Amino acid sequence: MRRYVGYRTLKTAIGATIAVLIAEYVGLSYAVSTGVITVLSVQSTKRKSIEVAFRRLGSTTLALLTAVIVFNLFGYSAVTFGIYLFLFIPAAAAMNLHDGIVPSTVLVTHLLIERSTSLYWILNEYWILIIGAGVALILNIYMPSVEKDIREAQKNVERLIKDILRSFSNDILTQTVDVNEEKLFTELDHVLKYGFERSQRLSLNYLSETFVYYVRYMEMRIKQYEILRQMREHLGRVNRYYEQNRLVSALTELVSFQFNELNTAEELIEDLNGYLDIFREQELPKTREEFENRSSLYQYVRELQTLLEIKKEFADTLTEYDRKTFWSKER
Repeated sequence: MRRYVGYRTLKTAIGATIAVLIAEYVGLSYAVSTGVITVLSVQSTKRKSIEVAFRRLGSTTLALLTAVIVFNLFGYSAVTFGIYLFLFIPAAAAMNLHDGIVPSTVLVTHLLIERSTSLYWILNEYWILIIGAGVALILNIYMPSVEKDIREAQKNVERLIKDILRSFSNDILTQTVDVNEEKLFTELDHVLKYGFERSQRLSLNYLSETFVYYVRYMEMRIKQYEILRQMREHLGRVNRYYEQNRLVSALTELVSFQFNELNTAEELIEDLNGYLDIFREQELPKTREEFENRSSLYQYVRELQTLLEIKKEFADTLTEYDRKTFWSKER
């Protein structure tokens, strides 16, 4: 059964209630509006919550300034409210304050109802915003950690890629495609999307780039996934067994055996270059069929080389902090 009441829903409901109670306690008019502000301000990450809070402050200032000018010039009516919207919405959009248009306008309606732009009402609206957004910010300080989920996704990604490579190794020897390969690709695609979403969420929960490693890791594996797809296409054109099949199968098995997060791929690239040298030194194909078979295998090995180079490039760009924190043997 689908879960309809989650952590964020519970947090939003509690936060809105607390905001209204605080507003009522300090004697604000339209106290219930603080709950609305809280509902609109609870976000999925800490960083986004802070960004939204500052944009709301900017949009509220712009909205109140526009309302003060319009209402004092043209009075308090439905027409002047329309004039306010006509001026405020384009200005807010131009300043990239889109998500503050609705809550800021709700605050402006209080001035319209009270037919006043006095300092008392201006401060009342600011306090509604401060309490509503402030409660949301406090609630967003705690976010459930998803790092455990990401580490589990990493393990599954490593396992699935190893399984795919082992399957490729067997395909090369038998000139057949394992019926489970597409299932492995589908599962890998799902795990990569899940892992990438989780890694982005974790990264955005911190103002620093402490956990950006996970985002870059998932991006690297997504690139490798695309290369694996291309490798499989080349294997689809391998339909005969020659000596080169044995070499390429052994190379693929070697990569599969050593495939893991901490492998920089440097030694594997050297091994692959050695296999390519053997490839080049062999006698030329005798038939067109053998030529096409060898050509497909050669393209496959080139893609395998790209697969390894993607990992090496990733490893080369790791910071000392990344290596100590995420490549520690104890993790």
